[in-house]
Amino acid sequence: MGSKAKAIAGLLAATCVCSIIALILSVVNVKDVFLPPSTKYGLVFDAGSTHTSLYIYRWRADKENDTGIVSQVEACSVSGPGISSYADDPAGAGASLKPCLDRAMKIVPAEQQRETPTYLGATAGMRLLREENSTKAEQVLAEVSKAIGEYPVDFRGARILLGSEEGSFGWITVNYLLETLVKFSFAEKWEHPQDAEVLGALDLGGASTQITFQPGVPVEDRNTSVFFRLYGTNYSLYSHSYLCYGQSQALKMLLAALHQASSSAQIIHPCYPQGYQENITVAELYDSPCAFAGFYYTFNFLNLTHQQSLSEVNTTVLSFCRRNWTELVQSFPKNLNYLHTYCSVAFYILTLLLDGYKFNEHTWSNIHFSRQAANTDIGWTLGFMLNLTNMIPAEALQHVKGHQPGLWAGAVSFLVLAVVAGLVAVFLHCFWKTK
Repeated sequence: MGSKAKAIAGLLAATCVCSIIALILSVVNVKDVFLPPSTKYGLVFDAGSTHTSLYIYRWRADKENDTGIVSQVEACSVSGPGISSYADDPAGAGASLKPCLDRAMKIVPAEQQRETPTYLGATAGMRLLREENSTKAEQVLAEVSKAIGEYPVDFRGARILLGSEEGSFGWITVNYLLETLVKFSFAEKWEHPQDAEVLGALDLGGASTQITFQPGVPVEDRNTSVFFRLYGTNYSLYSHSYLCYGQSQALKMLLAALHQASSSAQIIHPCYPQGYQENITVAELYDSPCAFAGFYYTFNFLNLTHQQSLSEVNTTVLSFCRRNWTELVQSFPKNLNYLHTYCSVAFYILTLLLDGYKFNEHTWSNIHFSRQAANTDIGWTLGFMLNLTNMIPAEALQHVKGHQPGLWAGAVSFLVLAVVAGLVAVFLHCFWKTK
């Protein structure tokens, strides 16, 4: 055998040896590996009576007992009033949403935008508009749907929520954030906390107010009975919404009642809702309600969100209401937009909670006035998103074969050497044959 033939044979032998070594390294110490779950995103517009906000949420695709572990990424406040204020300019309602949608498109990865469920839920402001003029309400919803539909998202509709939905979704948010529904245990897994105290939820908006809790007795009215299954556990709730008893509408009723006082001897009390289920008393059914939205903002201004006694609350409210207006303007120059409402709204809140919901000096200190929990806004949108994840199929973790980095690098190196040796052998063979 000539020297040329020996050289080619040697290169082919090196190719075989390197290939065998690469094969051995590629199968040594191979392990089953599950890739981290992908992340899902969701967008929910809260179209309230006085303003609209867009909340951006995300959760892991594998979920826990069919429900996602959802976290808030960001909240975007829409400029201008609530969409019900655009009754005579429906197109303006749609246009007002676009800056927040543009912001969301910068946060949600482009490759996931078309599969991102997007909703708009309108609350009491639109309920009132629908009662006053259903055609205008439909036009507003059509325009906001058109605006959202121009973006590359999985838009699933704009609709007016039932009052019981608004209240019960708020209840889910409160209890999820305070870890009474699911909690990450010391065993490093998500579990239903067995001894957690489930809280009630008190929501005060501009046009309606909601009360929701888990009752210990059957709920008589089906319209106030709500059922959920979250993280493998069933929940039966009592949820009642009182339209026109939000703080803005209640103040309008109060002014109307004052104007009628001189001409009518019998006036229905304008400051608290009627029709509360009589055999359900708040105090005996749950000990620690969470009061948010309008309840929090007014009492936070008065520095009354630290579970002060009812006596101290009354004293503070009376003291504030007795102050001279000129003095208040000088003391709170940054709060002029709402300064004139704090006194009347504070009295309305006291009347609503004491006369309407029957809290007293013994149960008052159990009320928690909160805006956020776990750095997340308290409202109905997070509860809505959590419940929605029940209907979005979970994704199984992707299963792959894994190598140690050193072995994988070695296998690749020997494979490269085998390819190089083989190519050199072919080149030399062709070159010498031509010569």
